[in-house]
Amino acid sequence: MTYVPHTDADVREMLATIGVNSIDELFADIPEDLRLKGELRIPSRLDEHQLMRHMAGLAAQNLDLSQVTCFLGAGIYDRYIPASVGAVISRGEFLTAYTPYQPEVSQGYLQTIYEFQSMIAELYGCDLANASMYDGPTSLAEAALMACSLKRKDIVVMSEGIHPHARQVMETYAWSNEVEVRTLPLKDGQTDLSQMPEGAVLLIQNPNFYGVIEDLAAARAAADSQGAMLVVSADPTACGLLKAPGHYGADVVVGEGQPLGIPMGLGGPMLGLFACKQEYVRSIPGRIVGRTHDAQGRPGFTMTLRTREQDIRREKATSNICTNEALMALASTVYMSAVGKNGIRSVATSTVQNTQYAIKVLTEAGGKLKFPNARVFGEFVLTLPKPAAEVRDALLSHGILAGLPLGPYLAGGENDLLVAVTEIRTQEEIDDFARALREVLNG
Repeated sequence: MTYVPHTDADVREMLATIGVNSIDELFADIPEDLRLKGELRIPSRLDEHQLMRHMAGLAAQNLDLSQVTCFLGAGIYDRYIPASVGAVISRGEFLTAYTPYQPEVSQGYLQTIYEFQSMIAELYGCDLANASMYDGPTSLAEAALMACSLKRKDIVVMSEGIHPHARQVMETYAWSNEVEVRTLPLKDGQTDLSQMPEGAVLLIQNPNFYGVIEDLAAARAAADSQGAMLVVSADPTACGLLKAPGHYGADVVVGEGQPLGIPMGLGGPMLGLFACKQEYVRSIPGRIVGRTHDAQGRPGFTMTLRTREQDIRREKATSNICTNEALMALASTVYMSAVGKNGIRSVATSTVQNTQYAIKVLTEAGGKLKFPNARVFGEFVLTLPKPAAEVRDALLSHGILAGLPLGPYLAGGENDLLVAVTEIRTQEEIDDFARALREVLNG
């Protein structure tokens, strides 16, 4: 059975229309020695029942969070998702929609995006937010390039405390745009701002990759000392408790929206957050949905700004971002609506309390805090007497996904483990982690 719906007659008609006599002639530009001859060496086809059994067997080889207790974070977090999120986003009118190009028939979706923008702007303490981007790392890189354009400089200053994956994305963006990246080192887990170099923008993450809360007032002062913009990559959940970056004067606040109602999903999908001051509204990437009135004075919603219009005015494009994560933005909108301001603050508070308890019992079990004087939110680095990767693998047999070994990311960090604790980790689960860790370290 072929999955191509065209009949032989269809194929002959299409070939005749474009003026070629055969499929081989159609692909004549491909060298003869590169063309496939014969059948692909792949397994024989399966019927639906056999295929489902095969796929289930492959899936069973993975560990999922129904089998282990998760203390792994590093950018994607195991947080509670209200049932209302899945119920809303699985509705056909939302699930199948790509983007609301026709406002007259997309009022519902446009309203949800408008609400999303409003809530993200308030959460981040900014004047406005766009209608979402791909993910946190691309949001950060786009903000940096926007700053370079506005400041007419080609130098980006980036904290070493930014997530390594986001730093790699920034390096890639910088390479392709001939922008220089200068890195600020860490001191006791916090960005060392004492030697702020010249640049168009300072990029900093709060809390940073190691869970340490940065001094955003000092970051604003450091950026000002060089006439640079300040871009903060902020955990949206942490902003339920910490002072929002916008209130420190951050020019742009970006982040990863996954903690706001999106499953961990083996690393995706994700959601890029982007908020800024009003003065940058015509320079930001992405799009903005606004509220308006029709000719009869009835309220409605429409696409107000699409500054990245490279598909129509390529030479004037502010970004190569071509779309938004509308379905994931909807999930976050439903999440924020369901939990409300007090709920987000409660999630953040519980996260801090659970984190502090985990620090206490895990250090008693044989670990040692790598940054003992730092304030942390949700994550911390535990230095172990054994290689962290070995400890993590051993703890899997105890049903515990212990965290992220930092050897690949931190020089000399082979014994360092980045542990994440969210609001849904219970005292019993944390105590089990401590008991298992003590057993593994003493074994």
